[in-house]
Amino acid sequence: MPTRFEGLGFHELNAMLNLYDADGHIQFDADKEAARQYFLQHVNQNTTFFHDLQEKLDYLVKHGYYERQVLEQYPFVFIKDLFKAVYAKKFRFATFLGAFKYYTSYTLKTFDGSRYLERFEDRVAMVALTLARGDQAIASHLAEEIISGRFQPATPTFLNAGKAQRGELVSCFLLRTEDNLESIFRVINSSGQLSKRGGGVAVCLTNLREHGAPIKQIENQSSGVIPVMKLLEDTFSYANQLGQRQGAGAAYLHAHHPDILQFLDTKRENADEKIRIKTLSLGVVIPDITFELAKKNADMYLFSPYDVERVYGIPLSDVNVTEKYDEMVDDARIKKTKINAREFFQTIAEIQFESGYPYIMFEDTVNRANPIEGKVIMSNLCSEILQVSAPSELNEDLTYASVGKDISCNLGSLNIANAIDSPDFGRTIETAIRALTAVSDMSSIDSVPSVRDGNARSHAIGLGQMNLHGFLGRERIFYGSDESVDFTGVYFAAVAYHALRASNRIAKERGEVFDGFERSDYATGEFFHKYVSRDWLPTTAKVAAIFETAGITLPTRADWADLAADVAEHGIYNQNLQAVPPTGSISYINNATSSIHPIASKIEIRKEGKLGRVYFPAPHLTEENQEYFQDAYEIGPEKIIDVYAAATEHVDQGLSLTLFFPDTASTRDINRAQVYAWRKGIKTIYYIRLRQLALEGTAVEGCVSCAL
Repeated sequence: MPTRFEGLGFHELNAMLNLYDADGHIQFDADKEAARQYFLQHVNQNTTFFHDLQEKLDYLVKHGYYERQVLEQYPFVFIKDLFKAVYAKKFRFATFLGAFKYYTSYTLKTFDGSRYLERFEDRVAMVALTLARGDQAIASHLAEEIISGRFQPATPTFLNAGKAQRGELVSCFLLRTEDNLESIFRVINSSGQLSKRGGGVAVCLTNLREHGAPIKQIENQSSGVIPVMKLLEDTFSYANQLGQRQGAGAAYLHAHHPDILQFLDTKRENADEKIRIKTLSLGVVIPDITFELAKKNADMYLFSPYDVERVYGIPLSDVNVTEKYDEMVDDARIKKTKINAREFFQTIAEIQFESGYPYIMFEDTVNRANPIEGKVIMSNLCSEILQVSAPSELNEDLTYASVGKDISCNLGSLNIANAIDSPDFGRTIETAIRALTAVSDMSSIDSVPSVRDGNARSHAIGLGQMNLHGFLGRERIFYGSDESVDFTGVYFAAVAYHALRASNRIAKERGEVFDGFERSDYATGEFFHKYVSRDWLPTTAKVAAIFETAGITLPTRADWADLAADVAEHGIYNQNLQAVPPTGSISYINNATSSIHPIASKIEIRKEGKLGRVYFPAPHLTEENQEYFQDAYEIGPEKIIDVYAAATEHVDQGLSLTLFFPDTASTRDINRAQVYAWRKGIKTIYYIRLRQLALEGTAVEGCVSCAL
C-alpha cells in the first residue's frame, strides 16, 4: 500500500516538520521516517561491511584507524560481549538531525571520507573501552550509560576516544597572561598548540598594562590589549584540528581595566577595521563594586595594572577590587581614569544588542562560592568553567622559570530525563564521574606545561546537564514555575552529593587527593554547612512524586554529614566536579534540549552545510503537551534566571546562561536582567539573544568548544 511518504527523500521528509498536516498537527512521524530513510538511502549504502567483529577490529587496527593499545587491555571475549550488549539495546536515533549529526561529525570514516567504518554502537563501545582503561566493570557500566542516553561525553571525547588518528579528549582551555612580552608570546604560542588539538581557548588579559602606559619608565609606550587580541584572533583562525573543528578563542578583561571601553568597542558593527574583532569572543569580569557604583550613579575608576602590580606586588587580576577599591582610589601612586558606572553598563548592553557579547563573569559572586584556595579570575569560551589558576614565570627564551597552573576542561553531560529514569541514579552519576576522571587522567598536553601541570594537580572535571526543558515538558511542568525551580534545586543537590561521594571513593581507592585539598572548604567542612543545616528535599507535591515514582532516595542532612566526615578523613580526588556547558551537537544525538535553558523554538531550524535547512523537534514534545514548551523568548529572562539560580547553588563551577529577549526589548531591559541575575547569585552570563536576531540566521551557532 502506498503511503503519503512514498518517493520522498530524507531531506524532504525532515522538512515536513515545518508544515502542519491536514488536521493542523506537527508531523513528527515524517521526521522519524526521515531518520529511517537516511539510513536506507545513505548510511547503509556508504558503510563498509565486515563479516564479524574480529574481522572488523583487526582491519581497523591494522590500517591505523583504532588504537591497538585500547583493545589489548581486554580479553577478546569481553570485547565481543560488550559490543553484543550494546547492539542488543536496539538503539535508534529519535530524530533525523540526531542521525545526521552523528554520521557527519562523530563516526569513524575512511581516510578519504567516502565510507563509514562505525555505527553509533561501535563508537559507544570504543569510548567505553578507552575510558575504562582495562577495568571491565567500568567499561560495562559506561557503555550501558551512554547507549541508554543517560550520560553523553563531550564532543572531543566522543569523537576521538579509541581512534588512532585523533585530537585530544579535552573540550577547552584557559590561560592567564602576565604583564611581560615573554608571557604574551608564550600564551599566543600555547593558544596555537591548543587550538591545533581541537580545544577552544580563553585568555585573561586583565594583567596587561593599558594603552599609553610606560615601558621601562618611558611614558606612552604600551599598545594595550587590542593588538594582543588581534594576534590571538589570527592564531585561532590559522590553527584548527585538521579542519574538523574551527579554532575558537575568547579574551577576558576586568571591568576596571583602563582599556575596557576600547575592548568593548572592538565588537561594534561600525568599528574601524584596525580594531574590529570578528571571531574572538569577549568576556568582562565585573566585581560587586561596579554594581554598587552604578546604583549610586557614581563614577567608576579604572586602575593601571602596571601601577597596581608595583604597589601591591600582585597582578590586578589577583586583587580583590571591591575590597581595595577605595584604597586604590586614594593611592596617588596608582594612575587612574574614570567613567560613569551607569554609562559603562549601558555600553555593555549596546554591544550585546549588536553582537550578543560580551560574556559576563560576576567576580565576587564566583569567588564567594569557590571552595578552593585562590582566586578565580576568568571563565572559558562558554562561561561555565570557573577554576583557580596560578601564574607562570618565564625566561627570556620563553622557557619556564617556574610552571604555573592553567586550566583544561574535561566535560560530559547527563540527560536529566534519562538520568531520572535510571535504575540506579547514584551509579549513573558515579559512572559519569569516573569517565570524566579518566579523561583528565589520560590528558597530558606536553606542548603547554602550565595546562599539563594544572590538570595533573587538580584532576578537575565538569559534569554537565542537558534536557531540563524536555524533562519538565514531559512531566507537564512549566519552565520557570515554582515546581520547575523546586525540581532543579533538588535534582542538582542530589547530583552534587553523588558526585562528591564518587570522588571521595576514587580518593580512597587511589590514596590520592587533588593538590591543595587540605586548604579547601571541603577539608575544613565549611562547604558542607548548608547541607547539614537543612534538608534539600522537594517542597512541592508534584516534584516529590517524581522522585518517589523514580525510586530515587534523596540525600538527607544525615547523609551529607556522613559524607562530610568521609571527605574530611579521605579527601576527594577532583578539585572541581560540576560545570554546565551549553551542549549543542551532543544534545541532538542524545535527543535532549540544550543544557538547562528553555528551547528557542518548538521546531528548531538549523543550517547544516550543503544540506541547507534542517528541522529538529523539541525532545519530548507531543501534540498533547505543547503548552509546556513555551520558548525562551516567551518565558523571559527572570524565570530563566530563577531556574539557573536554583541549580547554581549546588554547582561548584558555573553554568552557561543565555538570556533571551523579545524584539521589543531595550538596553534598559538587558541591564535590569543583568542586575537581577547578580542579585540572584548567578555566576556568569553567556550570550544575550534577541528574537529577531535568532530568527534572521535561523539557529544561532553555539560555543565551538563545549557545545559542539
